Amino acid sequence: MIDPKQAAVSKDIKPGIEPHEGSNTTHYSIADKDGNAVSVTYTLNDWFGARVMAAKTGVLLNDEMDDFTAKIGVPNLYGLVQAKRTRSRRQASAVLHEPDHRHQGRQAGDRGGTPGGSRIITAVLQTMINAIDYDMNAQEAADMPRFHQQWLPDLTNLENYALSPDTRKILEGKGHKFGPPQPANHLAVIIIGAPSLTGKPVGNNRFYGANDPRRNTGLAAGY
Repeated sequence: MIDPKQAAVSKDIKPGIEPHEGSNTTHYSIADKDGNAVSVTYTLNDWFGARVMAAKTGVLLNDEMDDFTAKIGVPNLYGLVQAKRTRSRRQASAVLHEPDHRHQGRQAGDRGGTPGGSRIITAVLQTMINAIDYDMNAQEAADMPRFHQQWLPDLTNLENYALSPDTRKILEGKGHKFGPPQPANHLAVIIIGAPSLTGKPVGNNRFYGANDPRRNTGLAAGY
């Protein structure tokens, strides 16, 4: 937020001015020149996890005990209602696409993941569907509006334009209950081989990355 050409006004400087990195789970997807890829969700859960760092590593430990049942039937931090087993929400994902006869030897793939607690599964799945079933490029797949449903509470959270007004009215007539968007996820997506999974290669370009616009932090970068 520092403008190198203009002094800031002191009264406008406050703690926590956006954009800034989150204090909870983060995610990154990386691919090297040979197509080896990794999709990593670094789970902290909430507010810098346990606020304890493993000695000499720089790695913060999570407070994932929130995923265990403190009391059956009582919602946790993300509103999830659990039984006796722990509930995991990690979903760092990779999808491989078989090369077709037009581009022999070309390997395509989709790597992605996000922070977001209970929203991780729905956000990653919808982004994968956008790329696989609708042949979107990485940025289009990350940008598309999303919805979230987690059983309890009995409410489906909608981002703007996730449903057309007539579709929403039809679903409400069937008993569906809709609420406002939950806090934004931050998808990190890489498509390897072509701009989309069924697209044609463009010159020597192989890697197409996308950074979720919902949080103005992070970036897609290459080498």
